[in-house]
Amino acid sequence: MGKKLGVVIVGVNGAVASTVIAGVELMVRGLAPRVGMLTEPGNPAPGEQILDHLSFTALEDIVFGGWDLQFSDVYAATKHHGVLPDAQLDQVKDKLQAIKPWPAVFSGEYAANAKGDNVVKVKNFREELAHIEKTITDFKKANNCETVVMVNLASTERYQELLDVHKTLAAFEKGLDENHSAIAPAMRYFYVANKLGVPYCNFAPSLTNIPALQEQANELRNPYCGMDGKTGQTLLKTALASMFRLRNLKVVGWYSVNFLGNNDGLVLDNPASNKTKVLSKAAVLDSIVGYRVENHQVHIHYYKPRGDAKEAWDNIDIGGFCGVPMQMKINFLCQDSILAAPLVLDMVRLVEVAKARGEKGIQRQLSIYFKSPYTGEGEKAEHDVFEQERMLMKWCREHADKK
Repeated sequence: MGKKLGVVIVGVNGAVASTVIAGVELMVRGLAPRVGMLTEPGNPAPGEQILDHLSFTALEDIVFGGWDLQFSDVYAATKHHGVLPDAQLDQVKDKLQAIKPWPAVFSGEYAANAKGDNVVKVKNFREELAHIEKTITDFKKANNCETVVMVNLASTERYQELLDVHKTLAAFEKGLDENHSAIAPAMRYFYVANKLGVPYCNFAPSLTNIPALQEQANELRNPYCGMDGKTGQTLLKTALASMFRLRNLKVVGWYSVNFLGNNDGLVLDNPASNKTKVLSKAAVLDSIVGYRVENHQVHIHYYKPRGDAKEAWDNIDIGGFCGVPMQMKINFLCQDSILAAPLVLDMVRLVEVAKARGEKGIQRQLSIYFKSPYTGEGEKAEHDVFEQERMLMKWCREHADKK
């Protein structure tokens, strides 16, 4: 058996993660088309492409594991979420049933509406870290992995401010010893990823890019990226805002509403978690157009009948030539996990290459995948989707495979 790329997922039985895993197995067996990924051959778009410069681990050589609170295995999770048809899932049932979740590090204080019993039973934070580390090292050995990448697809944690315990690695280490309540579960996972040299992707809006963990990642030369995957409404917003900027059309107001009925929506029904997500979604517009859009509103509502089929409404008021008002209305009926899954696979493959090329710290070239791209202190994030594409392609050229 050749060397594998291991992907360990926080929230492995969630809608996005289980869709990623099931989708890969379906594609590997020739039961589903390989669509939506920039790192997979077959993209018919003209012009320069990532694969002109870089090669990636084949889907056939990617293996999955991870932590979760609920469901006995990935097959049970995919059946519950209902993203992919039962007839497809049943064809890969054996593979999905073999992936059983490891006990998760979890705190109800950070995700009040997330429920489940598969929680690691230990006495303190240090023992939790030891558990995370052991599961990764055991997984890597059992699957003959050359590289392991960690992806955070867990439920959105509540909003929190940056505190002293987050500002230096020394303070963070002391906080771990003291089980400091401001060190969220997502931060603990990221800490272990850095310690083991496991590249880290934060697809959730939960706070992990704190100075202490930036310091650790740079010291240990570990690459990471985040945060909050840009899949549906915000992808449209960044593309349209970039277009309005390019044509110098004045954005007078932008009213955005999301309806979603999956577990993500349930977690976001809690006001503390909702605030984390809304702030992430709202931050992009002003930086793209170059001025403050005073009438910019973002709302997220849990509506169970929608399931994973998220509905996004946008009403955009713009001013054109001579100040004449115009409107644009969009109703995007999308599958949340179907949009997210290919992005996860792209990120995993790209950050694996970054690790192989000796990169460390924030991977800014991956900003195109996120609502709130990571930056260093005092640095402004790039949200313009056209500029983000240029950043990614420039990095790919500079890190191209040696011929």
